[in-house]
Amino acid sequence: MSTLTEQQLTDITTTAFTRGGIPKHIAEHVTDVLVHANLRGVDSHGVLRVEHYLRRVAEGGLDAHAEPTFTKTSPSTGILDGNNGFGHYIAKEAMNQSIQIAKEQGIGAVAVKNSSHCGALSYFVQQAADAGMIGLAMTHTDKVVVPFGGTEPFFGTNPIAFGFPSAEEGSVILDFATSTVALGKILQAKEKGQSIPEGWGVDKDGNSTTDPHQVVSLTPFGGPKGYGLAMVVEIFSALLTGAAFGPHVSKMYGDYGQNRELGHFVLALDPSVFTHLETFTKRMDMMIRELRSIPAIEGNEGVFVPGEIETQTAKTRKQSGIPLPESVYEFLMENGR
Repeated sequence: MSTLTEQQLTDITTTAFTRGGIPKHIAEHVTDVLVHANLRGVDSHGVLRVEHYLRRVAEGGLDAHAEPTFTKTSPSTGILDGNNGFGHYIAKEAMNQSIQIAKEQGIGAVAVKNSSHCGALSYFVQQAADAGMIGLAMTHTDKVVVPFGGTEPFFGTNPIAFGFPSAEEGSVILDFATSTVALGKILQAKEKGQSIPEGWGVDKDGNSTTDPHQVVSLTPFGGPKGYGLAMVVEIFSALLTGAAFGPHVSKMYGDYGQNRELGHFVLALDPSVFTHLETFTKRMDMMIRELRSIPAIEGNEGVFVPGEIETQTAKTRKQSGIPLPESVYEFLMENGR
């Protein structure tokens, strides 16, 4: 395991992208999203993916130069066509548009089509929270999760995220896959040569396995609840946008020359259309402090609010550096130094 500072990781990742043919402004946006994930300890969605993205660009499945185009469909809604570019860049622009609309209308919702993998959704809802907005973001992915009661995958990990601003206690960020675990966690375990907990994934026969190399499908979290929520994400991300859904979505790891044509859905809501923003954020502070004051069970560190552990990890890594598996470190140093 090697360690780089935030700036070092940002610089070599941006350089690796630009050497791979990605325009600098797009490379910088994508890098920002990836390093955000690494800082928060969500390494499965960080620079681990750089090699994959560069391969997809090289084989034609991702347009490195694509610029998204926005069409307003009502005073408070719009559609963003990603034109098969980088999902990180596209989703960031979608949330920017949502925030601008919400400043005028109180709420802004943008459906995204013709996009690709967009990384950690926490980044985009943090955008909204930083603007004093409540943020919502979701995306579908290719099939890898078995529906509750089924033996074959249908939906993807289909993550959803929420972001809430506060006055003093920091944003509350809830970002989770509707599978028991994100696929990136399986990939990370493979990379590190580690086993995985029972119940994360199943093998080709549908049996639970702790060997990440044997995993062919994931399970929905909470059984029917996660399965139902995955369907909701698919409806917002795919059916609203006209994107392919479920088993019709092209594979992320495979079909490298084919556009993903993924859909996302983002929303920004201005709390001030319901109450004074200052009142809302101060009450958020009160809720956060009261939750933290609840006595911890024996052996537990305490009660945290969603996203707090990741925020603490980011503070630590800004000071001590970001650890990288040797294979990821070597690829970046070879291609980005």
